[in-house]
Parts: sequence; structure tokens; C-alpha cells
Amino acid sequence: MLSAESAAVVRATLPAVAGALDEITTRFYGAMFRDRPELLDGLFNRGNQASGAQRRALAGSIAGFASALLADPDSRPDALLARIAHKHTAVGVTEDQYTVVHKYLFGAIAEVLGDAVTPEVAAAWDEVYWLMAGALIAQEARIYLEAGVAPGEVWRPWTVVDRREETADVVSFVLRPADGGPAPAAKAGQYVSVRALMPDGVHQLRQYSLSGDPGGELRRITVKRVGGGEVSTLLHGSVRAGDELTLSAPFGDVVLDETDTPLVLVSAGIGCTPMVGMLAHLAATGSTRKVLTLHADVSPGTHALRTETRALTAQLPAAEAVFWYERFGIAEPGARSGLMNLDGIDVPADATVYLCGPLPFMRTVRTQLLDHGVPPRHIRYEVFGPDLWLPDAS
Repeated sequence: MLSAESAAVVRATLPAVAGALDEITTRFYGAMFRDRPELLDGLFNRGNQASGAQRRALAGSIAGFASALLADPDSRPDALLARIAHKHTAVGVTEDQYTVVHKYLFGAIAEVLGDAVTPEVAAAWDEVYWLMAGALIAQEARIYLEAGVAPGEVWRPWTVVDRREETADVVSFVLRPADGGPAPAAKAGQYVSVRALMPDGVHQLRQYSLSGDPGGELRRITVKRVGGGEVSTLLHGSVRAGDELTLSAPFGDVVLDETDTPLVLVSAGIGCTPMVGMLAHLAATGSTRKVLTLHADVSPGTHALRTETRALTAQLPAAEAVFWYERFGIAEPGARSGLMNLDGIDVPADATVYLCGPLPFMRTVRTQLLDHGVPPRHIRYEVFGPDLWLPDAS
């Protein structure tokens, strides 16, 4: 739905804008946080700001959206934005904040591109921005409605009823609503945001997958302590049974489907958490689906929820689990050595595949899955933090 006039201008200026997006987004965030420092308190992840991950993700989403509009000006590529919309709702983004972003983003574009930003160029890119913002606002309104919460009002106190040390650097927390009300409905594969108060008085948010069956009144998250990670370090060091955590409603679009097609659950490291949540739901509902769970880790001792994964697999009548370890310490019968290699693995071509782990791992395994005949559209992936990878979903 991009106008013909704007499409011509955007097509002509996209190379220049795309080439300058890193500098544009750097100036954008710098100016916005200078004038609106409160946005860093409970909305933006300052770790991702420091690493540049958020800046790169924003640049990629803008360029990707503009390119999609040019490829088909009569449509609006909403599918590209579904993941962003879920991430936004999980931290309580509201419609008015898009006006704030517009002000500082277009100020940065003018600064970086200077005289090249004619009124015609500004108007064309303004149309792109508001098409993108409008699509996100509409999706986020629908997601809030489905979650049963008012826009931005996603937070609720939860009581930690159990803390379990899974590995040397992974802890699980079992929680129930502190207000005594029912737990919100959730789907296997979804995540929640944890809103934590840092020692300097600033709130920071992080997303954690639900690592248990999302039915019932209890929820579980499983947290890996990350070097330099503010929230994970706080949770590991300070939170015990009886404490309260502030959690969002559950969000996320990478959820277990309700069909009877074969499933392949592929993960590495702490990427196992949404997969274990899916396995737990399948076991709780008595599923008879064919399920293949594939996981790669450093060693059996670092593989969080390893024993539980085996137990859940044993409860399912048509399930199998295969693990890969770079090195062995404790014994794990049937495990393979080295990195995940799908040679010799029977991956059903009609399977729905869920993929979660570090980006290099997912890129490599996705290529192997395609080589096994799995269509790209059947491979769904989850990313912790800003999505810096947009694979072909055709």
C-alpha cells in the first residue's frame, strides 16, 4: 500500500539510507535516551544498547520492511513484523511511543543524510515509517486483546514457590500468581518478561521461555547466568523461594501447533527451554504425535533439563531424543560426540520444526534441515534478544 510516488523515491534512496542506517540508529538512540532517559528504566535493554544488538536489529527491520514494500507495493508485509510485535507487547510498548520514536529517528536521518533529505525524500520515508508503525500498532492491539490485558498493562507479581539448581550456571524458578488469582492462559513455546530492579535503581527486562507445561496454576522459567548479564546474575544470586518476581503476561508467536504432523524440536544450550515446555505439554495432553528431539551442548553436565527431557520423551509413545556433546564427563547413553550433525538422522520431510539456540548454530542446522527436504516454511525459530537473523521463509 505504498504510493507509487513514494515507492519511486524509496527505491532510489534505499541504497543510501541502508548504507547509513548504522550511523542513523546510533544517533537516534543517543538523542532519544539523552532527552528521554526514563525509557531505559523498564523498557529498553541497556545490555543490547551497549553491544549494538538493538541498533542492528532496528536497522535490519527498517531496511527489510522497505525492501518488502518495494517488492509488492500493494501489500503490507505484516508477517515480517509479527516477532517484533510480540517482543513489544512483552515489554509493554504502547501506541504513543511510536510518535516519540518517529521524532528522534527522523531527526537522526536528517542529521546523517543532510541535504539529501529533500521534502520528497522525507515524505516518502515518512510513509514507510507509518506503514510499519501502523502494522505494528494493529498487531500489538490484537495481541494485547488476546492476552486479556490493556495495552502496556502487562505486569503482575508472582511468588517463587521453588528454586532448582539445574546445572552450575542454570537455575529454574517455579512461580504462582502472588495475588491469588488464576494464572493467565499460555501456549507451549511462549515466553514471559521478567522486570527486575537493578542495584542502581533502574528496572531491566529480560525474556525467558516457559520451560514447563503452561497448563495449571504454576509457571516455570529456567535462567542461564550470562557473563555480564545484569538480570540473570541478579536472579541467580538473590532470588529464593518465597520471594516475588514481576512477570509479564505470556507472549511469543513461535508456539506449538495443534496438528498431528511429526514434530522436530532442535536446540542448543539454553535454547532447550521452549522445547522442554513443548514436550511437557505434549506429555500432559497424552499426545501420540511423532516427536524427534535433537539437542547439542558442551557436555552432559552443562545440558540443562537433560534428565527431564529423557523422562518426557519416555512418556510419549512415538518420541525419540538424540543428544550431541562436544565433550563427555558423566555418561549419557546413546549420545553422539561433536557438533550436531543430521547425517543418519531420519528427519520427516513433512515435519514441523522448532529451532532455538545461538544464531550460528541455527544457521548451520537450518541448512542441514533444508538438505533433508524440510521446506523453509516448516522451520520456525526463536531468538533470545533482538532478532538479527531473518532467514528466507518461503
